[in-house]
Amino acid sequence: MSHSEAPVTILSEDACWGLLAGLEVGRLATVADDAPEIFPVNYVVDGTSVVFRTADGSKLAELTNNAHVAFEVDTWDFDGGKSVVLKGTATEITDPEELSRARALALRPWIDTVKTHFVRVSARDISGRVFRFGSNS
Repeated sequence: MSHSEAPVTILSEDACWGLLAGLEVGRLATVADDAPEIFPVNYVVDGTSVVFRTADGSKLAELTNNAHVAFEVDTWDFDGGKSVVLKGTATEITDPEELSRARALALRPWIDTVKTHFVRVSARDISGRVFRFGSNS
């Protein structure tokens, strides 16, 4: 990195959504029993939200108890990285019309398990940064 390049650049909202749309795996962060929990999930962008599938279990139960979540994606190479954090509300999609639309999204289970629940994380806030790695000198 030259001294004229800023080590951190703020991404525009459009660039944040572009990065989210270009990736397939992110991390869902929530709180359960006063402790942070992070789950890797595959997802798709749908408007100003991300949608993922899940099975019955702890992830779905935790979202029912605490719908306020953060969702993060990142990517990096030798020169630097990018990170986007979406903060918002997670809700299970139950409306028949919306559920039919969610089922039509290009969203397939990551592993061969039954994941019948669709969850939408609606954005309240989105931010992102580009990081330029420095040398050790």
